[in-house]
Amino acid sequence: MDTTALLLALPRLSADLGATGVQQLWISDSYGFLVAGLVITMGTLGDRIGRRRLLMTGAAAFAVLSVVAAFATDPLTLIVVRALLGVAGATLAPSTLALITNMFRDGRQRGQAIAVWATCQFTGGALGPVLAGFLLQHFWWGSVFLAAVPAMAVLLLAGPFLLPEFRDERAGRLDPASVALSLVAMLSTVYGIKQLTVDGERLVPAAALVVGAATGWLFVRRQLRLATPLLDLRLLRNRPFSAVLVGLVLAGVAMAGTGLVVTQYLQGVLGFSPFASAVLFAPMGLGVAVGTMTAPALAGRMRQTTAIAGGLTASALGSLLLVAVDGPDDLPLVMTGIAVLALGTGPLFALGTGLIVGSVPPERAGSAAAMSETGNYLGGSLGFALLGTVAAVVYRNGTAGTSDSLAGALAPGGDAELLHTAREAFTTSLHVTGAVAAAVFAAATVLTLTAHPTRRPAAPVVPVGANRGE
Repeated sequence: MDTTALLLALPRLSADLGATGVQQLWISDSYGFLVAGLVITMGTLGDRIGRRRLLMTGAAAFAVLSVVAAFATDPLTLIVVRALLGVAGATLAPSTLALITNMFRDGRQRGQAIAVWATCQFTGGALGPVLAGFLLQHFWWGSVFLAAVPAMAVLLLAGPFLLPEFRDERAGRLDPASVALSLVAMLSTVYGIKQLTVDGERLVPAAALVVGAATGWLFVRRQLRLATPLLDLRLLRNRPFSAVLVGLVLAGVAMAGTGLVVTQYLQGVLGFSPFASAVLFAPMGLGVAVGTMTAPALAGRMRQTTAIAGGLTASALGSLLLVAVDGPDDLPLVMTGIAVLALGTGPLFALGTGLIVGSVPPERAGSAAAMSETGNYLGGSLGFALLGTVAAVVYRNGTAGTSDSLAGALAPGGDAELLHTAREAFTTSLHVTGAVAAAVFAAATVLTLTAHPTRRPAAPVVPVGANRGE
C-alpha cells in the first residue's frame, strides 16, 4: 500500500517540494532499490538474531521513518528518508516468509499460507491508491505516509504474543563487504542510467556506470569464492531457475513502469482528482490478485510453464491497448489495458516461486526463494528507473525541452499552450511505455517457456536447526 500510494501522491508532492523529473524518480525508486539490495542480507541477519526480533525492529523503524517522510520539506530529505524506509522495509518480507515456513510444517497448509501472503500484497497494492486518493482529497500529501503507522503499531503490539521466535544456529555469517558492494553496484548503475538519459551532462553519469559495472564484477567474484555467500550466484547455472527468475524481474519492470506512467496520465492529462484516479487505477492491483488466486486452478489443468506463458501473452496484449489511447474518450481502453496486463501476471507471481524452488535441490530451496523475492523487488524498482526514464525522455522531446515534467507544466500560472503541448507529449510517453512493456512481456514469455519444472515439491524448506516457539 505504501508504494502504490506514493505513485498517486507523486504529482502533488513534486509540485509542493519543487522536485525535478530525476528527483521524482529517486523518490519513487530509492525505497525499492534498497529493499532489493538488502532483502537477502536481512534474511541472513534474521537467521542469526531471530525472525520475530528482526520483524519487530524493522516495523518500529518503518513507523518512525514514515512520520519523518510525511513532514519532509524538500526533495532531498524525502529521498533520503525513502531510502531508509527501504532498509526497514527489507526486514518485512523475509521475516514474514520465514515465520510462515516455521509455523506451517504441513506442505499443503504452507502453500496456502504463502498464497494468502502473496494475494495480500497485491490486494494492498490495489487498495493503496484508493486510500491515498481519499487522504489526498482531505489532507496534505504527507498523510499517505502516515497510513503505514497504524499497521506497524498493530504488528508491534500483537507480534510478541502471536508470533513464535525462530533462528537458525547454523546460519551463514553476514558479510559486510558483500552488502556494501551490492549496494554500490546497484545504486551507481541506476544513477548513471537516469542521469545519462535525462540530463545534458555525460561525464559523471558515464563514470557512475563504470563504477557500477566494476563494483558488480567484484561482487560476483566475491560471491563465487565465499563458502557462504550473501547471494548464491551458483544457482544461476540452473537454466530453469534463471529463466523464471529473469521472467519475474521483467514482469516487475513492465508493471511498475506502466503503473508509474498511467497514474500520472489519469491525473495530469485526463484531469481526474487523486481519489478518482485511485479508483480508476484499482483494476491493476485487483487484476494481479485475481490472477494469483486463480493460478493454482490453471496449473491443475495444464503445465505450469504453459499457464505462466499464456498469462504473460495476455499481459503483452493488455500493454498494447495503451498504445491506442488517444484522449478522454479512450478511458475504458486504459482501464481494460491495465486490468488485462495485471491479470496475466498472476500465474507468474503465484507459480514462479514454486518453479524456482523446485528447480534446485531441497537443501538450497531457502536461497532460491530469497533470490526470487529479490527479483520481485528489483524488477519493480528497475521499472520505475528504466521505463520512467524512457517516458521522461519522450516527454522532453515532445515538448522540445521546454518542460522538465508534467507536474511542472501543471503548476498554477503556467502557459496554456505549453500545458496543451505537455499533455500531448505525455500521451506519447504512455504509447511508448505500453509498447516497451509489451516487448518486455513477450521476452518474459519466451524465457518462461524455456523453464521446465521438475517433479520435486516446491514447498519451502525449514532449516534443520530451526527452533520453535522460543
